[in-house]
Amino acid sequence: MERFDYVIVGAGSAGCVLAARLSEDRRTSVLLIEAGPPDRHVFIHVPAAFPRLFDSHLDWGYRTTPQRALGDRQIFWPRGRVVGGSSSLNAMLWVPGAPADYDAWGAAAGPQWTWASLAPYLRRVAGPLPGAAAPGMLPVSAQVEPNALTRLFLQAARSVGLPALADGAVDEGVAELRVNQVNGRRASAADAYLRPALRRANLTLRTGAHVHRILFEGRRAGGVAYHRGRHLAEATAAREVILCAGAIGSPALLQRSGVGDGTHLGRLGVEVVADRPAVGSGLTDHLVSGIARATRRPISLLRAQSPSALLRYALARRGPLTSPVAEGYGYLRSRRDLELPDLEIVFLPVAFLNEGLNLPRVHGVSLAAVLLKPASRGEVRIASGDPDAAPLIDPSYLSDARDAAVLAEGIRRCQRILSAPPLAGELAEALQPAGLDGEEAVAAALAGASQTIYHPTGTCALGTDARAVLDPDCRVRGTQGLRVVDASAIPEIPRGHTHAATVVLAERAADLILGRSGPSAGSRDADAGAETGPGRASAG
Repeated sequence: MERFDYVIVGAGSAGCVLAARLSEDRRTSVLLIEAGPPDRHVFIHVPAAFPRLFDSHLDWGYRTTPQRALGDRQIFWPRGRVVGGSSSLNAMLWVPGAPADYDAWGAAAGPQWTWASLAPYLRRVAGPLPGAAAPGMLPVSAQVEPNALTRLFLQAARSVGLPALADGAVDEGVAELRVNQVNGRRASAADAYLRPALRRANLTLRTGAHVHRILFEGRRAGGVAYHRGRHLAEATAAREVILCAGAIGSPALLQRSGVGDGTHLGRLGVEVVADRPAVGSGLTDHLVSGIARATRRPISLLRAQSPSALLRYALARRGPLTSPVAEGYGYLRSRRDLELPDLEIVFLPVAFLNEGLNLPRVHGVSLAAVLLKPASRGEVRIASGDPDAAPLIDPSYLSDARDAAVLAEGIRRCQRILSAPPLAGELAEALQPAGLDGEEAVAAALAGASQTIYHPTGTCALGTDARAVLDPDCRVRGTQGLRVVDASAIPEIPRGHTHAATVVLAERAADLILGRSGPSAGSRDADAGAETGPGRASAG
C-alpha cells in the first residue's frame, strides 16, 4: 500500500490540470492514476488522424442504450483511455462558450463559479482575452492550412446573411475554428500541464491502472483500490481522493463504491456508503445532426491519406494532416426572439459518416447543426458492481420535443448554406441522408444521422441545493475527503466545446482545494518547481 497526500483518478483534461497545480507545493505528494497507457501513439499527435483512434485500445468505446428518437440506435461515445484523456482524442477545438453560460454555473453553484470569477482562469489557460496580457498554459492558435472548401463554406454562409464572427464571440456568424496545436501538432492537456509537472519528485503518474473502488473508512475516502493486469493494489490519500474520470467514469466509480441511489445500489448488492440519488443523473450532451454531400473535385480532406500529404507533414508539419477535421463553425438562433444562439453549425471538408467509424473513401463535405442548450436529460447507471462492466448510458436524446424542433431548424439552415454560392458549385449528390432533400432529409437526418459531438456533462453536478451531488467546492455531499473535478461537475452545459470549460473548471477547483483566492503570477507556469528532481512515471 502506497501513501500520498492526494490521489487523483483519471489523467484527462481535468486530471492533468490538478496534478500540475497540486504538485506545485513541493511539500505534498500527488498520485495520478490512469487506466490507459502513455500517450505515445503517433495518431494522437497528428491532428487529422484522431478518428483512427476511435474504438481502439486508447478509447473506452462506450455505446448508449438504444435511443428511441434516433431510430433505436445505440450511439457511439468515444472517450479517451490514455494519458491526456479525451484531450488526446478530440478535435482540438477551442470554443469556451459565452459569459452567460458561466453565469448559469454561478446561479447553480454560487458566486465563485460566475463569469467574473472564471474569466481570469480562461485568460491564464488560453492566453489573453481582448485587452488582457500574459500567455496561457494551453496553446490556442489559428489552423495551419485550412482546406479550400472551408473558405467556400464561409463565403456561402455570408451570402445567406451570416456575418463574420468576431474572435471568441457567441453571436450569429461564422468563422474558422481555433485549435489547441503547436506547429501542426496536437497540444493536449498532457502536453501543456502534465509533462512539465512530471519533472517534480512529488508527482507520480501510474498508467495501466484501473481504479475499481474508493476505499472508505466510514464515510471518509481514505484511498483507492485498483488493478494493473492481474495485480491488485491500494493507494491511500492522507488529504483527499479526487475523481477526474469524466462524466461517465466518475459517477460509475462513485456508484461502484457505494455512493449513489441507495435503492439501485442495493438491488445490485453494492454496500451503500452515502445515499445520493442524483449521482449519475442530469446527463446532458450536445447532439449533432446534419448533411453530407459529395464534391465534384477531389479536394476534400481525403487527400490527407496521400503519400504527398504524409511527406509534407513529416517534413514541414503542413498540409491536410494538420487539419482538426472540423474547420469552420458558426452560431445561429432558431428563433429571432432569443437573446443568445441556441445552435452551432460545424463544417467539415470531409464526408464524416458512420459516427466517424469507417469513413467512406469518397470526397465530400459535411455540415451539421449542434443543439447547444438541450432540454432533454439522461443518466449514467452501473449495471453491476463489476469494475470491468460498461455502465448504462442513456442520454435520452430528443426526449423533450423542443429539442427536436430546434435541431430540425438547424438542419434546414445547413441545407440553405450548402445550396448557396460559391460552395454549391463544388457539390454533387447527397451522401447523408442519401437521395433525399427538403423536409424528408431533415427527418431522416434527425433519426438516422444524429450523433454525439462528444460533450457529456452534468452527472455529478455542482450546486448549492442540498440535493446536488457536489457542493460549491466540488466536495461529494455525504462523504469526507472526496471531490469530483471534471465535466461531470458542470451544472449547465455551455454554448461551446467542453474541453475549454473542463480545463477552466479544474483550474478553479485547484485553487479551491489549495485555499487560493484566484490566479496568481506564481502559478502560471506548470514547470514551476521542476528543479526538485525527476518525477515518477510508471507505464502499464
